[in-house]
Amino acid sequence: MKNLGQGLMCGLRFRTEQFMSQHRSLKGSSTIAAKRNVLKRFERVELLKKRGHWKEGSKVIGLPKTKSEA
Repeated sequence: MKNLGQGLMCGLRFRTEQFMSQHRSLKGSSTIAAKRNVLKRFERVELLKKRGHWKEGSKVIGLPKTKSEA
């Protein structure tokens, strides 16, 4: 049984020189130059403050929908 296991492992070939390509949607965020449609919560609060729709002491949960600046 022991020899059979070793024989099977020796018969397999592993190639470490070849790598799989990476899908373009999975690449780093630094390569993405497209405009994001969805803002993070802190970005939405900053935008609301800039537009004058934010009141101090307001809750950050349940924010109104905001469109990003063009």
